[in-house]
Amino acid sequence: MTTPQSTAERPPRGEGAAQGKARDAYFDNAKYLTIVLVACGHAWEPLTYGSRASTAIYLLVYAFHMPAFALISGYFSRTFDMAPRRLQRLVTGVVVPYVVFEVAYTLFSRWAQDNPDEPFSLLDPWYVMWFLVALFIWRITTPLWLALRHPVPVALAVAALGTLSPETGGDLSLQRTLAFLPFFVLGLTLRQEHFARLRTWRARWIALPVGIVALITAYMVAPWFNSEWFYHRKSVAALGGGVPEWAGLVSTPLLFVGAVVLTACFLAWVPGRRTWFTALGAGTMYGYLLHGFIIKSARFGGWYDHPWLHTPLGELAVTAAAVAMITVLCTAPVRRALRGVVEPRMAWAFRRTGN
Repeated sequence: MTTPQSTAERPPRGEGAAQGKARDAYFDNAKYLTIVLVACGHAWEPLTYGSRASTAIYLLVYAFHMPAFALISGYFSRTFDMAPRRLQRLVTGVVVPYVVFEVAYTLFSRWAQDNPDEPFSLLDPWYVMWFLVALFIWRITTPLWLALRHPVPVALAVAALGTLSPETGGDLSLQRTLAFLPFFVLGLTLRQEHFARLRTWRARWIALPVGIVALITAYMVAPWFNSEWFYHRKSVAALGGGVPEWAGLVSTPLLFVGAVVLTACFLAWVPGRRTWFTALGAGTMYGYLLHGFIIKSARFGGWYDHPWLHTPLGELAVTAAAVAMITVLCTAPVRRALRGVVEPRMAWAFRRTGN
């Protein structure tokens, strides 16, 4: 769910001109607000136990925030064509950060959980790192999806079939990669005019009742609904509760439609003008990669054991802290300090090319 823009989400050179200007405030705003939802969702999880209202908001956010992140990433991957320069950016902006942060998270986990024997594994992404694996696979297959006549239905079929096999849930987080693939592919098919249709007051007023109905529905199902349906970490049969294996063939398109509707409602209310947080949209990959250390520190350190945090005021405090945290992590000083590992140039590693 991305100043210079992060190379993991940066439109290839030349795309900015096609869009009319190098950076679009609307998309930078959307990226920042999406990463805020990601951080809040992770911060809210421990608060959902015993709080129906918190669970309802949590379910609502989880129903669309990662689909929105994947859709926006797809939109900015539309011109990925396996040209040498774009392959270089894929390596420097996705592969290198994945290796660096996967090692860093493993070392962090060893220290925080006092488990020095925890193995390094590039095939088993740690916590938030699954998204970089997914982004690499999605990007590398982009030319194939763009060559298809009906790429979104095909991606949906692949995602639905993936829910039938428990073997796709482990290595490289393939279950998640396949589950969110349709949103990335949908993003590949979108153009400026599609977003322009959402940026009208008519669309915004329609989005309001839809969002309210979704929140009421989330509140109604909160006591019994299994949030694992939105995580996509396991096959459908592995979710338990007597769910048949074939249920994924039905749930996948239903969840897809619901997420797309909620994403559209969210994007309708994203401001198109420059705001105080517009520039932060360029640092979403920094916020995404770094916030996991803080979220997991809170969990490992027992910060949520304080009863006050589970009161309405405490929940608001956790939300404010999550927003402040992710905002700081997206700022220019953080980007400058860590650009060498998140957006390394690495000209020394590649042959000079004009493409």
